[in-house]
Amino acid sequence: MDLIKHFDNARNTVFIEAGQTIFRQGQRGTVMYLLLDGVAEILVGTRSVELAHGGTLIGEMALIDDEARSATVVARTACHLVPIPQAQFDLLVQETPEFARCVMASLAARLRRMNESTAARLTALGPNVRPGRRLAA
Repeated sequence: MDLIKHFDNARNTVFIEAGQTIFRQGQRGTVMYLLLDGVAEILVGTRSVELAHGGTLIGEMALIDDEARSATVVARTACHLVPIPQAQFDLLVQETPEFARCVMASLAARLRRMNESTAARLTALGPNVRPGRRLAA
């Protein structure tokens, strides 16, 4: 499913200037976003973990599990976004199962990238690192 094409005629889009925060880690998440255009940086604490580009969903985790935001997202360039509030998300999942698969695929891809990053960090630390041992940030 081409998410940008699906939301091509959305009337409730927002524009965020470069350098502005889209949302902050720890905030309650009542909306997720589809990044139509621009580049946004995803930070966990002060660590940059990903650059999001057009077609990327952001903020979906907090919307799905009703927990606080797990990351801060900052516009690195001017960004054009479609906000998707909880009620619209629920309707999209019901009426367009392919949308639900896109959200799950986005989450799975992000988890795979985080797993690869964690594995690379563990490898770089050497063979003395044992599973279950907390790593310094």
